[in-house]
Amino acid sequence: MTPAEETAHYLQRRDLRLATAESCTAGLIASAIADVPGCGGTLKCAIVAYSPDAKEEILGVDPALIERHGLTSEAVSLAMARGVLRISGADVAVANTGVTDDGAPDGTPPGTQCFAWIIARPGHQPPCEYTETQRFAGDRSGIRQAASEWALQRIAHYHTLACAGDGNSDGTAIA
Repeated sequence: MTPAEETAHYLQRRDLRLATAESCTAGLIASAIADVPGCGGTLKCAIVAYSPDAKEEILGVDPALIERHGLTSEAVSLAMARGVLRISGADVAVANTGVTDDGAPDGTPPGTQCFAWIIARPGHQPPCEYTETQRFAGDRSGIRQAASEWALQRIAHYHTLACAGDGNSDGTAIA
């Protein structure tokens, strides 16, 4: 079973809806879920916000945050996830931003990918938030594919942590 199939079925069994905010993967995360037969209801919303102004205008990422942390950062990824969760009202949000090629203006190494996952919890509990940075080897397409698979594979992990109450008192548990 592929990571997308495993994740789609995991979400489906738990009646969870997914929203994505993708930069570097440009929709690969959402597309992988959409490719799984019978799991169309699992994907609620997918936003590709590739440029900085799209991140700001569509997802509400603060330009000062981008200036302070850079586009390829866990802080920006988390702001993207918060934005798509706010827009969609989904149960799970995943976001990524990263670099695939040489020549990133801020010197970020190729293959660097920053992720964020937000897991809504029942009742009035605040959601749990998690972030990670990974570095993948390969060409542009290989890095984007690896990043989308990583994002999908970590959903069940972080959902399990959130259900176990693994988070700070405000619901955050930045990994």
